[in-house]
Amino acid sequence: GGTWDLFRYPGIRSDSDMFTLGYNFRPWTDTKMLADGPSIRRYIDDTAREYDVKRRIQFGLKVISQSWHSEKKHWIVKAIDEATDEEHQFSTGFVFHCTGYYKYDSGYTPEIPGINQFRGDVIHPQHWPENYDYTGKRVVVIGSGATAVTLVPAMADKADHVVMLQRSPTYVATVPEQDLISRNLRRILPEMAVYRLARTRNILLQRAVYRLSLSKPKAMRRLLLATARRQLGPEVDMRHFQPHYNPWEERMCAVPKGDLFKVIREGQASVVTGHIEAVTETGIQLKSGAHIDADVLITATGLDLQLFGGARLEVDGREVHVADALMYKGLMLEGVPNMALVFGYTNASWTLKAD
Repeated sequence: GGTWDLFRYPGIRSDSDMFTLGYNFRPWTDTKMLADGPSIRRYIDDTAREYDVKRRIQFGLKVISQSWHSEKKHWIVKAIDEATDEEHQFSTGFVFHCTGYYKYDSGYTPEIPGINQFRGDVIHPQHWPENYDYTGKRVVVIGSGATAVTLVPAMADKADHVVMLQRSPTYVATVPEQDLISRNLRRILPEMAVYRLARTRNILLQRAVYRLSLSKPKAMRRLLLATARRQLGPEVDMRHFQPHYNPWEERMCAVPKGDLFKVIREGQASVVTGHIEAVTETGIQLKSGAHIDADVLITATGLDLQLFGGARLEVDGREVHVADALMYKGLMLEGVPNMALVFGYTNASWTLKAD
């Protein structure tokens, strides 16, 4: 639950529906399709408490290395207590990694010329300041992925104006805010039955959309763009929502009840497509010659990737470089005994494959 525990930017939510992102053994009882971060954190916490998981966890330890010793047929795992800097050592027959693939220490920020001379605030969503007040400020969100399309509608009400600055467009699909089918089924069926039905229904729908995107890309593109055009209205330039690739050749962004389209249609936010030449004292100068005035720059430019939580991995004193090893089914590494890792789907909820 690292993402939901650590990320606190406005509007943080899942971009997968909760009926497939949730655990298969414990139902998601809310009717929200894309849940907010605090709700997901609470669901994880409640599940851990219900299944008595917390007493089996040693909190506050940062794993720094794992070494396999063939002679002794075991792993030596070293960790640091982050509060005291005391080193702990564990011996085990098997290591299972559930660390995801994000580096939580810092987010990814590309080299942006002149960003240090900007007079306003520069914020990476991964390190959002507590109680930050952006009321009445001109905000530029740099990026067009899941974080950007979440931040723009979440900040639009308080900010003077929000601009989403993107190098290239992304497909944005609207999903229902509430699962009304599940809400009605709860009147006649047990909670787990409703959950299983919703989970099955959403898995089949996701598979159908993905397969259709691969087999009929032109038809799917027309459908996605027509839906976006209808929600944006005639005044918005559609070139900002027309990617140069087919659906699902890259990840697709989901927005609940078209909230992103709504704030753009109503003039609270706008989208600019272009390349940054340099950041000035008062905003961003684009290579096109246009200048975007800003009081706040948000670098929603992604996350650094990292396996094993950054810990060093060794087999008989030799460091293992993941990029040089064959990975079997996203689960085990060539030449690394008694170790597995959880790596979920990239085109469906992570939890489905983790389960």
